[in-house]
Amino acid sequence: MVEALLILTALIPAVLSLLLMRKAEVRARAQFRAAMNPSVSHRLGRFYGYPLASDHRYVEGVGYIFGDLTCRFNARSPYIRCAVNPAGPCKDCPHYESIDLGSEDG
Repeated sequence: MVEALLILTALIPAVLSLLLMRKAEVRARAQFRAAMNPSVSHRLGRFYGYPLASDHRYVEGVGYIFGDLTCRFNARSPYIRCAVNPAGPCKDCPHYESIDLGSEDG
């Protein structure tokens, strides 16, 4: 009986530690999901005054990019359109300079 009580007493800290680690892991996953919430980017899109996905395009080998690919100033980024006019829109931009995509250096 005493031996069983000693074994049980020895296991209590390990079990409590396991439960606390599990609770911390669940909390960390929930915080990560909240950080990855797409509503944050949608709020940013409204701040700049453009719909976020209106001119996102997928380019094979590059990924998603934002804005007009034929413009010299395009950032080739999924986050901003260009260095000159990051909030856009690309249509009728006074800084537009066309490039030939076939001869572009990578």
